[in-house]
Amino acid sequence: MLPATSKLCAAISYRHLRNMTGLRRQVAVAISQELSRLACRSPGPSTWIHQVRRRSSLLSSRLEEKPFSEVEMSYIKQGEEALQKSLRILEDQNDWKTETVAGNGDKVLSKVLPDVGKVFRLEVVVDQPLDTVYGELVDNMEQMGDWNPNVKEVRILEKIGKDTVITHEKAAATPGNIVGPRDFVSVRCSKRRGSTCVLAGMSTTYGAMPEQEGFIRAENGPTCMVLRPLPGSPSQTRLTWLLSIDLKGWLPKTIINQVLSQTQVDFAKHLRQRLAR
Repeated sequence: MLPATSKLCAAISYRHLRNMTGLRRQVAVAISQELSRLACRSPGPSTWIHQVRRRSSLLSSRLEEKPFSEVEMSYIKQGEEALQKSLRILEDQNDWKTETVAGNGDKVLSKVLPDVGKVFRLEVVVDQPLDTVYGELVDNMEQMGDWNPNVKEVRILEKIGKDTVITHEKAAATPGNIVGPRDFVSVRCSKRRGSTCVLAGMSTTYGAMPEQEGFIRAENGPTCMVLRPLPGSPSQTRLTWLLSIDLKGWLPKTIINQVLSQTQVDFAKHLRQRLAR
């Protein structure tokens, strides 16, 4: 195919060659001969043709990408900021205090940060491979209200690129209505790096979702979940959940701490039940 193409190109260019004189014509003829020689020598596309095709393909894919608006870029940056802040908090292993240890080994820890307040950290191992857990928490995000009694609804308001979404979440009231209904508008960012997945988020504003009647608009973040295969056991996943929430309204700190730590323990239990089904 390539030799025939080269001959065709040479034939098409012949009329142009007749109009050239001197050195220009000699150079053009030399280039044409060299192309034909390379084509005949190699049974398949030569390296430089492959490179040109590859560069062209990359350029085309970039041109086909939808450019982001300034507003969309601001949400993408917020998601990245939530991710970076969350990882910095988790990287610091100092001053974590144990809040709860369940009989199955699930653990909730906490610490107080000057610029964030009190944050909670859940550490659990789930008997499911990482892709299964990731699919439930990311791909099936809007179904969380079906299996987590603490969540009334999760709705994706907008998708931005492949990693960022804007969501509206309604939290169910606690038993006895100790903590009334809350809702959140969040920007969420999901990243996969090798065998580690990070799902991060923080509160944001979204014009199409103002405060809702009957709900107190609470704030969260930075918050994230980190998923990693359990070393030596790829069929199990270690899940770390960093939780930072301002529930707003007037609530004693003792109640807030109890509710949030219990929320994390309950989440692990209901997630296992969901995945087992």
